[in-house]
Amino acid sequence: MSNSILTKENILLNTTIGTKEEAIRLTGSILVDKGYVDASYIDKMLEREQLTSTYMGNFVAIPHGTEDSKPFVKESGISFVQVPQGVDFGGGNIVKLLIGIAGKDNEHLDILSTIAIVCSEEENIEKLVAATTAEEILAIFEGGY
Repeated sequence: MSNSILTKENILLNTTIGTKEEAIRLTGSILVDKGYVDASYIDKMLEREQLTSTYMGNFVAIPHGTEDSKPFVKESGISFVQVPQGVDFGGGNIVKLLIGIAGKDNEHLDILSTIAIVCSEEENIEKLVAATTAEEILAIFEGGY
């Protein structure tokens, strides 16, 4: 994964979040603040979540925009939010790791496959949830697969 897509500035650790909507807004706001997407992208992330949950299992959710959100994406980027206490994504699904994705063209597919590989290992999930520095998170994504 190229360093420009996930950087330590895009990583929030030890966050406490009350609701799924807050979780998605926070994940999206990092993408907006870092210039990857326009603010309208957050609405598209919330819309996407209503269509079908972005909960992936293993305490991971990957919020992203709908198919028609592409005009709001300036460049590919990832945000990463760690929620050690967890946030309820409905149906008893607790999320401790939120990975927000904005993909330009079809780059999001490559990004997703990297995330899927890392997050399919339970050991990696445990390390990501326990990590106390952004460097640890980056090391898992760069070397953990």
